[in-house]
Amino acid sequence: MSDRQALMEKWLTADCGLKDFSLRPASADASFRRYFRLTSPDGSTRIVMDAPPDKEDCAPFVDVARRMREVGVHAPEVLEQDLRQGFLLLEDLGGQDYLGALDDASVERLYGDALGALMTMQACIDPTGLPDYDRDLLLGEMALFRDWLLGTHLDLALGEEDELMLASVFETLADAALEQPRVFVHRDYHSRNLMAGIEHAPGVLDFQDAVRGPVTYDAVSLLRDCYVSWPAQQVDEWAWGFFQLAVQSGVMREEQEDLFLRWFDLMGAQRHLKAAGIFARLNHRDGKPGYLADIPRTLGYIVEVARRQPELASLAEFISTRVLPRL
Repeated sequence: MSDRQALMEKWLTADCGLKDFSLRPASADASFRRYFRLTSPDGSTRIVMDAPPDKEDCAPFVDVARRMREVGVHAPEVLEQDLRQGFLLLEDLGGQDYLGALDDASVERLYGDALGALMTMQACIDPTGLPDYDRDLLLGEMALFRDWLLGTHLDLALGEEDELMLASVFETLADAALEQPRVFVHRDYHSRNLMAGIEHAPGVLDFQDAVRGPVTYDAVSLLRDCYVSWPAQQVDEWAWGFFQLAVQSGVMREEQEDLFLRWFDLMGAQRHLKAAGIFARLNHRDGKPGYLADIPRTLGYIVEVARRQPELASLAEFISTRVLPRL
């Protein structure tokens, strides 16, 4: 048993008053956090989060969980906490995520629930006090694509024209993000972080990096998911449904209709550049190669939407001719 696990079990016993429990890994995570499912002798289960305090901070998780639960969104209840040691005892939202539950028969219902929960968050959660999704953060995320995917993973030499093109596109995408209404942004709202098959679905996880940011960010994360894809026309229909819901909820205005699809497409491009870079970093820095298979789908969205967003044409050409073949 590792020192960290021994410390966690001591906390569960001495501070949480739990006895005769068993622990098993509950899920993988793309961070330094680890999750365990704790089973008590009576068969009830809870989730233990282990977030080493030198690498992770549990306080944002506790804060955002409270904000979400106060407006009726089903984030896990925090049952016990030790922020100094980096341990949380949480409500168990089950083991059925959206990724495993989605199919042609269930997708309309599941996405309807997810978009409803998203609109509740955007319309009802005051993002005051959360970090701002500012230009530096937006550009820093896109630099992950250049540094980790193009550089470290593909060892792709970039010429001066390539560098200028990427810098120009990155600025355009940041500008488009900063033009949008600012709301609560979950920042990782997709099929692996939404739980199905429970009361008050969806259960919502992995929200500790929430920020105040662009209104389309979470919607495009959900509808152009890095882990599962749907026909482009269907995605557009869902996106327009989200826009109408946002107008009805006072989050957006009807006169923003002409801007909405551009914002949605360009926000997706920003996110997908970031995600592709993170997937490469997970492989090379953290020894987690499983995400590499999702990079072609993730970058494929950019190629797809470039057909109607001319600002993305040069980037899409670069991805199509220089990146995807090397993957």
